[in-house]
Amino acid sequence: MDEVLRPRDIRSLPVAGVALRVSALASIDAPLLRALARDERAGVRTLAVRYRRRRARAAQEDARLDGLHAIEAEHRAHGFLVIAGVDEAGVAPLAGPVVAAAVILPADLRLPHLNDSKQLTAEQREVLYVEITRGAVAVAVGRAEVEEIDHLNILQATRLAHRRAIMALPLRPHLVLIDGRYSADVPVPQLVIVDGDATCASIAAASIVAKVTRDRLMAVLAQQYPGFGFEVHKGYSTRAHRAAIARQGIAPVHRRSFLTVRGQQQTLAIG
Repeated sequence: MDEVLRPRDIRSLPVAGVALRVSALASIDAPLLRALARDERAGVRTLAVRYRRRRARAAQEDARLDGLHAIEAEHRAHGFLVIAGVDEAGVAPLAGPVVAAAVILPADLRLPHLNDSKQLTAEQREVLYVEITRGAVAVAVGRAEVEEIDHLNILQATRLAHRRAIMALPLRPHLVLIDGRYSADVPVPQLVIVDGDATCASIAAASIVAKVTRDRLMAVLAQQYPGFGFEVHKGYSTRAHRAAIARQGIAPVHRRSFLTVRGQQQTLAIG
């Protein structure tokens, strides 16, 4: 099919034919868009409305991505060429480790829909996880286990997971950008950014890698410790999870230092 559609062609085509030809176009130029918008048929005019909305959404997404990359761009201009974003998943749950990720993105990589992992669906996170791990300069993950959380407290265990992720990178970053309020115990220049997962591209990427990695781990723990529903709630304090603890007792992967778990008297030994 000839993908060229000229304004004068529109009148000779039925609405379905115009729609088919428009769908084959990579973009619509101004004269053609005006012709679509001025056509006497409502179905053709609707094509122009939809295209304008789609173009507006694309422009909005481009602007959002520009903002998401602004922090890295600013620091690259000051000589920090290798920048790692760091974030974690699993601070609040009653069970399972806290997982941190460190991600170094190339300066020219733009991933549509990249965002704080909490703003994405599980399906979107899985797609972006593949794109991040495929396109990143480097990706590394660090964990702090339940025993370390109970021994150190969750804040220090999180900082330990951050350190392990950063130190596991195959190259040393010139600068580390960390989501939250606390720096990592590493000999690297750092910038701590509150809500960094929503405002900084490399931190957003790290949030996705950490979340997907931890969710997959909790699915494995669900098989090892059946009945708790780890594959559903990922260890968080849901009603179903608390009911399972009351019914079955505490599993070895539960955090005994967390108040809602500490009150349980029975320990479940599995595996």
